[in-house]
Formats: sequence, structure tokens, C-alpha cells
Amino acid sequence: MDLQDQIHDMMSRRTFLGQTGAGIGTLALASLLNPGAALAASGPALGKPHFPPKVKRVIYLFQSGAPSQLELFDYKPRLETMWGQELPESVRKGQRLTGMTAGQSRFPLAASAFKFAQHGQSRAWVSELLPYTSRVVDDLCFIKTMHTEAINHDPAVTFIQTGSQQAGRPSFGSWVSYGLGSDNQNMPAFVVLLSKGRNGDQPLYAKLWSNGFLPSVHQGVVFRSGPDPVFYLNNPPGIDRTSRRRMLDYLAKLHQEQVKHVLDPEIDNRMQQYEMAYRMQASVPETLDLSKEPNYIFDLYGPDSRQPGTFAANCLLARKLIEKDVKFVQLYHQGWDQHGNLPNDIKVQTKSVDQASAALVMDLKQRGLLDDTLVIWGGEFGRTNYSQGKLKKDNYGRDHHPRCYTIWMAGAGIKKSFVYGETDEFGYNIARDPVHVHDFQATVMHLMGVDHEKLTFKHQGRRYRLTDVHGKVIKPLLA
Repeated sequence: MDLQDQIHDMMSRRTFLGQTGAGIGTLALASLLNPGAALAASGPALGKPHFPPKVKRVIYLFQSGAPSQLELFDYKPRLETMWGQELPESVRKGQRLTGMTAGQSRFPLAASAFKFAQHGQSRAWVSELLPYTSRVVDDLCFIKTMHTEAINHDPAVTFIQTGSQQAGRPSFGSWVSYGLGSDNQNMPAFVVLLSKGRNGDQPLYAKLWSNGFLPSVHQGVVFRSGPDPVFYLNNPPGIDRTSRRRMLDYLAKLHQEQVKHVLDPEIDNRMQQYEMAYRMQASVPETLDLSKEPNYIFDLYGPDSRQPGTFAANCLLARKLIEKDVKFVQLYHQGWDQHGNLPNDIKVQTKSVDQASAALVMDLKQRGLLDDTLVIWGGEFGRTNYSQGKLKKDNYGRDHHPRCYTIWMAGAGIKKSFVYGETDEFGYNIARDPVHVHDFQATVMHLMGVDHEKLTFKHQGRRYRLTDVHGKVIKPLLA
């Protein structure tokens, strides 16, 4: 009797799939139907950096919807003196606008409704909306001259997350997983956490953490709040851990037989996904358990940190994930798309992220983790200096502005208490030291010990990379 007959005698395929139900068997079926949508694991990767890294792990606090730099970081007194006046054509220079404001008859300049003050050794300007962030300014590196070609949300988010405005490319974390692998065989290299602010109206798609054309083991794993944080991970009723192990062992033998006849690397990738899922059954519940965190930690991150699925709780969870050596933790927080009613909405939005973002930096620092971890905070583009719609002192909106916006970074390899770049007095164009999306990506990869021009993958006859054919490392940012 050959191996396949032995397996059939023990358990027919129909019985196997029936008993596994919503467990790893269902994951197998999902893998067969859509190989790119299966649970990611730490599979075949290049595995070694090109040179000694400064950064071992990244936590990317992505603010989806585009925070207004003019309300948060880029203080412009000129807008106060010219409030309500027309944006000069000499500043706009006929540049492209979105369809939401291109038809406006006027473009009245709108100063921020909020006060600014300088903080830290860098004397960085920070809005009164961010009192907690202002306290950690000496640990932050502000980039005030980020810019992009994308003018609408979906292509802009896709661009900064994958290096291309078109869907189908591997995501940032997938490239990191492919290039560097994982430091913990019981956890994926790339984990995604999702949360919503007041207006979470801009959707997020799985393409943002997709492996694209890289092997499917490098896709991001979404951790959700609730009793079932990773889909299809728990054993179904009637299947214990011993039975699961026996099923996987026989399935591995079946795949070994199959791969002899079908030279498909996804067969091996799929088996690695099953094995990772099995190991995660033990490691994930412990990692997601926040009950052992002391009260002072919850106080540090704020009251929302006790509520699973909030941005604050996800920041705390991100710290726990990097303690488990997860290499790339991607948080997405929605709610920044403030075309109208901006002064009221941004108050609520900043309150949901300010304390937790600063707390994460402080928590990592006090544990010594900031020495080899990079924290990134920012969105996909900025906001216009003119009002979208009617302008009032206490009510206005801002349209999309790709020509300049602000992000900050903190941690390993990056200068502390540092402000890079400057926009013009109107906050409309870059005055000096521009940083393109591809430059930002190249710089982060460099900090992780990866030469962005050498980390490539051949697909459809061409070698692709995260930065496409562009990007340069911004060396003045490096410590």
C-alpha cells in the first residue's frame, strides 16, 4: 500500500475537510482557491541584511485619510495675516487640484484654528492638539517635506505602502519579510492591526498588506480584536491539538508526494502556512493577553487602551508584538479625511491618537527597545492651505495636498530632536530638502540593513523592488 492509500485509510479527504471545519483545513481550502489570501508565515526569504542594520523592527503608525500638517506640525503665521485672502497664483502655479475643489471660484487661505508652540531642543512647532506628542519631541525626527504624485486616497495609500499607485505590488512589510525573514518561528514577520477614528469612511483593502507577486508566506497577518483574532486559527469543536498535529503530519507527507509531480512552490508555501498556524495557536493568545499589564501602563497609553481594537490598545499590542520579535508591525488608523468641519473633527481624531502615540515612544524607550526599533507616524499626503467650501474662523475644510506634508519617526538610526526640510511661507510648496515617497522607503530599508536597489524579485520578465526605479537614502536623517 502506498502512502496516499495509507492516508486515505486513516481519513478520507472529505472527512478531513469536514472535521477541520473552520480550522486549518478551511485555511487550506482558502489557500487552494486564492493562494495569495492565505495566512502568512515566515517562509523562504533572503534572510540576511546587506550590511549591519540599525533597526531590527518597525512599528508603522499609519494615519489613513491624510492628517492636516497645517493643524498639527507646519505652523504658518503668514496664513494668519492673509486669512480669507486668495491663494496667489504665483504660489499655486497652475498645479493640479482634485475634482472636489477644482470647480471652486475662490481659494481662500485658511490659517489653523489652533495655537502652536515650540518644544524641545529642536524647537519644533507642535499644535496644542498634540500635548502628549509635544512632550516627546526630543525623541522625534520630523520630516516636513514629504511629497507624492498621488492626489487621491486609494492610489496615495497604495503608493506609500507598496511603492506603486497600481494595485498588485508587494507591500512594505512583505518586502521586509522577504528580505529579512523572521526572528521568531512562532510568529509571522509581518502583522497588521486596524482601528477607526471618528470618521472611518476611507476603506482599507487587503492589497495594502498583500504579498503581491512575492511568495504568499510574506503576506501580512491581520490580528483582530475579539475571541478569534486570526481567522481560521482555532481548532474546531472535536479536534484537539494532538489530532491537529497528526493531521498536519499526514498532510505534509501528502504534499511531499504531490510536489514530486507538480513543481509548484506554493505547495511548500502552503505547508509552511499550516505549520505557522499550528505554532501560532500557542503563541498568539499569550501575546494578545493584556490582562497582565500593570495599571500604570494602561494609564500611560490612556483609557482607550483597555478597549480592544482601539488605536491605543493596538499601540500597546504593537509593543508586545515586537517583544516577540515580529519584524514589521503595521497599524492603520482611519478617520483623517476632513474636507469639512475640520476644527471639530480633528479635535476628536487627535485625542484618539496623541497620548497612545507618545506613550509607545516612551514605553519602548524605558524598556530599551527604542534602541533597535523604528516608529513611524504619518499619512499618505497633506492638506491644502486654502479652505474647501465656505470659510469661517471656527469651521472650514481642507482638500488633498500631495506637494508637501509632515511625518515623524523615532528610534534606532534616526536623529533625535531634529527637523528636516522646510515648506514655503504659505505651506503650499517645498522650499528646501524634499523627501519623495520612494526616498522615505529607501531610507527605512537602509536602516534595516537593506540596499533598496538590491532587494529585488523577478516577475513577468522584470526585476521589481519596493522603490521601483527611484529613491535615494536621505543621509542627513541618519544618526
